[in-house]
Amino acid sequence: MKWGLLGGTFDPIHFGHLRGAEEIMEMFGLNRIIFVPSSRPPHKLEANITSFYHREQMIKLAIEGNVNFSFSNVENQRAGKSYSVETVEYFLNNYIEDMELYFIVGQDAFQAITTWKNWEKLLLMCNFAVMTRPGYDELKPDKILPPDFAARFIHNEKIDGFRGPEGYAIYFRRVSFLDISSSRIRAMVKDNKSVRYLLPDAVRQYIFKNGLYKA
Repeated sequence: MKWGLLGGTFDPIHFGHLRGAEEIMEMFGLNRIIFVPSSRPPHKLEANITSFYHREQMIKLAIEGNVNFSFSNVENQRAGKSYSVETVEYFLNNYIEDMELYFIVGQDAFQAITTWKNWEKLLLMCNFAVMTRPGYDELKPDKILPPDFAARFIHNEKIDGFRGPEGYAIYFRRVSFLDISSSRIRAMVKDNKSVRYLLPDAVRQYIFKNGLYKA
């Protein structure tokens, strides 16, 4: 089994998230992609994040009907900040032994990975699928990670990825670039502008029904 984990605040989830997940799933032949919303992101102020409950409901509405997409509230079950290394450990320890795990992350997030908790350990625990934008096709570990650590990941032409010492790889893959951001959607809702076609209609209706992003 090959599973992908896609984390984020998803405040709200939009077509950029969904299309990226769909393309990564096809590229790597994943059996499932699990959306894992962060409960208490260490890099963001909790006061500025919509409640986990609302973000959970929006994700469930967005992925409804896609049998390959699922949801996990694992980060809301833990106390304290939400750390990706703990989430990956949870899936590796609690699911099938022969599962091959891919941690899916956007380019901007990966370029800041050295600020994450136990990032060295995390990069050696599973595969990383980094979604890149046009113009960034030449990204390599040595452009982001410290030289001594990056040197441990050797380019493998067969997989078109950088294989690490534990056998897991970092892949840089371009996905369809949809210039959509959650922050922009929130601002547009606040300004009473249309967000139609930026996110699933069920999510858009949920936002307005519950008065999200107005204050």
